[in-house]
Amino acid sequence: MISYDDFSKLDLRIGKIIEVSLHPNADKLYLLKVDIGEKVVQLVAGIRAFYAPEGLIGKLGVILVNLEPREIRGCLSEGMLLAASSPERISVISPLEDVAIGSKVK
Repeated sequence: MISYDDFSKLDLRIGKIIEVSLHPNADKLYLLKVDIGEKVVQLVAGIRAFYAPEGLIGKLGVILVNLEPREIRGCLSEGMLLAASSPERISVISPLEDVAIGSKVK
């Protein structure tokens, strides 16, 4: 279990995917450019087997924006796109209604 104080440290925001490219060193990964309001960040996301690039452009998703940046297979990831997964599917978590880019998720 984590405490509420630990949970409150997570900065979850709504981001809009504005660019998708193939990761140069991994067949299962995309490089995403995501607008989170005050800036655009690059994310490495393991959703390539489940989404075509054109299906992601313009999609809103929940982004963990205060995750420590990390290189993944040679490319910088500046956060994390949240998704639900099962053995047969990965589904990006997105709001049911349109909300402003950068909106906090609580």
